[in-house]
Amino acid sequence: MVRRSLTFRLTLLISAASTGVLLLLGMLIGLAVERHFRHHDMEMLNGKMALATHAIESATTSTAIASIPRQLGDALVGHADIEILIRQPDGSVVFESAQANFPDSLFSSQSVGDALNTTSWRVGNGRLYLGISREVSPSARPDSAFQVMVATDITHQDSFMQAFRWTLWSAVALAALLSGVATWYVVYREMQPLQAIRNEASGITARRLDQRLSSAAVPVELEPLVKTLNEMLARLEESFLRLTEFSSDLAHELRTPVSNLLTQTQVTLAKERSADAYREVLVSNTEELERLSRMVSDMLYLAQAENSFAVPNSEAVDLRIEAQTVLDFYEALAAEKGIALAITGTGTIQGDRLMLRRALSNLLSNAVRHTSPEGCVGISVAMDEWVARIAVSNTGETIPAEQLPRLFERFYRADASRQRFADGAGLGLAITQSIAKAHGGSISVRSSDGLTVFEMTLPKERDLPEIGLDKPSGGS
Repeated sequence: MVRRSLTFRLTLLISAASTGVLLLLGMLIGLAVERHFRHHDMEMLNGKMALATHAIESATTSTAIASIPRQLGDALVGHADIEILIRQPDGSVVFESAQANFPDSLFSSQSVGDALNTTSWRVGNGRLYLGISREVSPSARPDSAFQVMVATDITHQDSFMQAFRWTLWSAVALAALLSGVATWYVVYREMQPLQAIRNEASGITARRLDQRLSSAAVPVELEPLVKTLNEMLARLEESFLRLTEFSSDLAHELRTPVSNLLTQTQVTLAKERSADAYREVLVSNTEELERLSRMVSDMLYLAQAENSFAVPNSEAVDLRIEAQTVLDFYEALAAEKGIALAITGTGTIQGDRLMLRRALSNLLSNAVRHTSPEGCVGISVAMDEWVARIAVSNTGETIPAEQLPRLFERFYRADASRQRFADGAGLGLAITQSIAKAHGGSISVRSSDGLTVFEMTLPKERDLPEIGLDKPSGGS
């Protein structure tokens, strides 16, 4: 398909529309002028026909009939463009003007009474005539009908109309051309805001994602487009900044274990060691590699979730059963620290069982890890008409209010002293948040008076695809 520019198409359409209007207007003007001339000529012909008819009908004697030529001759003085022919039924001419050359068609189509026959013809010298005819019976001879024909020379009107049509259509063609040029100029000028948007957009690069398109000089119709593009740029800037921060955090997190592995391996290889020493180094390296593997797996899962690849399965999930399963898994660890575990409430939603279990595991692991000895960790499930609320609470140090909004960021840890020695990689809460969003829900946190509560809000029913995502195993 041949693609044409918007300027070309608008110019073509507007020019075609204006040309059509001009053509219609020209036709109407031409018809109006021609009808005016025809009306004027017919009025004159009817007048002369009435004169001839009156002269014939009022002739009561043969002498009066013989005087008809004189009466008509006097009536035609000063009317050189009027031609009259009167014939008797036997074909003899009663009166004939000098230039009369009436066609046979007018003779053969006579009309009786008030009706008139009308026709036009052109004579040998090129002059054009318009004529009418009828049959009239004189009073002296009511049984005979005289043939009366009246014509007028319309050569001048015909020449005028030809010149008028030529001038009119030339003016229409010129007006259409000028209209096309003017339309192209106007459209081209009005399209300049789009060109300005293009120029501004071409200057936006990865280093200038904070720049926005100006809507001050664009037409009202383009403001929604500019607004949409600016919103897109804002999303791109946010995604780019998040990607930049993620890359920085990732490099920062991977640098320490890789450096530890490299240093420990180099030191071990610096001299001969016993088999037990090598085994101890390999065990240590294995633990560090397992941590790296979990980190890579978690990061892959987050990348998939944030790009809408983590599409949960849809099945009935009993939240109390899943919470109890996770609680049983951490029971031994909690007992070792003297932490009491409790669960209350029940509820069922449509969701992905494995993803929800992982979210609960991340929250419970985080709660157990940060609960002081002899503390308490609880899970509560509450249902209403539309949503389910799962809250995981734990006693311990109160998290400062300024840190609460950042808890769901990747690699962020509220306890700075544990940045390098925590069991997790700082991705558990970020993964939990992505799971909640994948189910159409949300997660929030509050902390006060030594009690921290993470609460997930999930829709009770949700139309979810029957396609799952391969989920990395393990907790946060």
